[in-house]
Amino acid sequence: MARTEYYDDPAAPVPNSTVVAASAAVFDTRGRLLMQRRADSGLWALPGGAMEPTESLPETAVRETREETGIDIEITGLVGTYTDPRHVIAYTDGEVRRQFNVCFRGRPLGGALAVSGESTLVRWIPRGELDALPMHHTQRLRVGHALVPDRLPHLG
Repeated sequence: MARTEYYDDPAAPVPNSTVVAASAAVFDTRGRLLMQRRADSGLWALPGGAMEPTESLPETAVRETREETGIDIEITGLVGTYTDPRHVIAYTDGEVRRQFNVCFRGRPLGGALAVSGESTLVRWIPRGELDALPMHHTQRLRVGHALVPDRLPHLG
């Protein structure tokens, strides 16, 4: 299922759902960031996705990271909250989503890099390569916040 992301676009469709989601900024011991190239948009993103009714947001970030990248993580902190109503995501099945995302910091515990049905490539990206990756504005914002380790969490 393909998706189109809109940001501050008057032509964006009106949302018909609100989704609570979590993502994770995971750095390895060399300071590289775990990223995936999304199958539905071709853009690079942090691993993450919708919370299930039976789990907490930190559990969501752990599960989604494992499912989308093959890496097991533990949560170590908070990057921020992201609730900008100007960000709308439209899917080809008719869902038009406004997403509430909490982005956590994490560290890897194990596993091996693996693509999923939601990703076409998974990599540990050195900081110097992040600016060149095609990613949506909202992902770039989270990545930028995550790159500052002692920064207070973003509240937005």
